[in-house]
This record gives sequence, C-alpha cells and structure tokens, in this order.
Amino acid sequence: MLKKELTIVKVGGNIIDDEVKLHSFLKKFNKVKGFKILVHGGGKLATDLSVKMGIATKMVNGRRITDAETLKVVVMVYTATNKSIVAQLNALGTVSIGICGADLNMIPAKKREVANIDYGFVGDVLVNEIPAEEWNKSLERGVCSVVAPITADLTGQLLNTNADTIASSVAQALGKLYSVKLIYCFEKDGVLKNPIDDTSVIQNIRPDEYTSLKGQGIISKGMIPKLDNAWNALNSGVNDVIIGNALHIDKLTSSTHKTGTQLSLQ
Repeated sequence: MLKKELTIVKVGGNIIDDEVKLHSFLKKFNKVKGFKILVHGGGKLATDLSVKMGIATKMVNGRRITDAETLKVVVMVYTATNKSIVAQLNALGTVSIGICGADLNMIPAKKREVANIDYGFVGDVLVNEIPAEEWNKSLERGVCSVVAPITADLTGQLLNTNADTIASSVAQALGKLYSVKLIYCFEKDGVLKNPIDDTSVIQNIRPDEYTSLKGQGIISKGMIPKLDNAWNALNSGVNDVIIGNALHIDKLTSSTHKTGTQLSLQ
C-alpha cells in the first residue's frame, strides 16, 4: 500500500524577521498541496531582543546556550512568531493550529546532559517517543500544525530546542506513516560553496562530500547542525531532504524541482 505524501517545511533565517518576505513565503506555502506541517525558528529575533534587554547571547557551534533569562526571551519571541504565522495562514486559507512540543506532549524531550558544555535549558528530542498517531489525527482532519521550537521534559520544565532538530525528528516519526519530504528553507538558494557568492549553490551533497566540505570549512557554524539533522532524517527513512530559499518554496515542493540543495545517501 502506497503511503500518503507529507511535506514538512522548516523556515528560519532572515525570512522570519522580515514581515514582507515571511508573508510572501506563507502565501506560497498556503498553495502547497496535501498534508503539510510547518516548523519555524526565530533565533535572530530572540538574539535581537536579548541585546535590547541586556542579556548576553552565547553560541557554541551554531547552538544557543540557554540560561533562565534567555529561556524567557525565546519562549516569548517564539510564541509571538507562532501566533502571527498561524493567523496569516488561516487568513490565506490553510487551516492551521499553533503548537510547541509541550502541547499534548507532541514532541517529548529531555534536558541536554552536561558533557563538555553546559547548554542550560536546552532540549534533546526523544524521537522514538513522538506520538505519530496523534500527529496523524490532526493531519487527517486537514489541519496544518505550525510548530514553535519549544519542548518540555517530564517535570514540566520548558526547554529551548533546535528547530532543525524538531523538523527532522517529526519527519522521522511520521515517516512510518507517510512518504515524507523534508525541506529546510531560509534566505539563501541552498548550501553555498562560497558563502559570499549566492550563485555558488551546491546542487547535491553525499555524506562523504559533506565530511569533506566540513573539513574545508565550507560548511560551518549553524549550517552544521542543520545538515546533521538532515542526514539523521535520511538515515531514518525520510524520502527527500532539500535545502533552499523560502521564497522558492513552490519550486522546492514541486516533484520536478530544480532549485536548492538535494541531500542523498549515495
């Protein structure tokens, strides 16, 4: 029996903090056919607000250190972003509901253990505990979940959780029920060979090439966790993973897409 198709899109980067670009993206996302889920970031907005509030932002390998004050900021920013996106999508015609991982415990997580670095109130998703059937109920009702990157542990502690990880984790869990296409989109046209040349898009990346590109420093900082999550998804049965420009989401979701960076295992 053929699985139904599901598109999971994670949008982030400078698209989120530009109202015009975000609305343009949402208008195109609204036209994406079939079952769909939208995961959003908002890290830059959180950083900007932290600066205004005099709260220092600390990043390690593209990941945010989240102390108690920073957690308050990210929850506030992500909540506002989430509800704005939901309101716009509903107005456009996509029946949407805004959630975070803590709602109905849809994305179970645990506080990251301290090893070499204490990331603070950061969550690691428990992929095998994601209730795929509960997600399926919403999808079958024709509802698009708009997911903010906040989770909670078993004690009720809210946790800042990487949006790329959330998208990958939900894709892996729902891959048991659907044929999943996972799309990471931001303001660039894909993974760039030269960060200052927007035309230097790498059209296809295999695992061995990824290792080489990291070793050369071509792929670095925040792109590393994004791609690590992408490989996790592919290795766990997700059908397609593409990275590209949010404003080209119509092309990225097309079966004949010829834009962005396609990841492949071989």
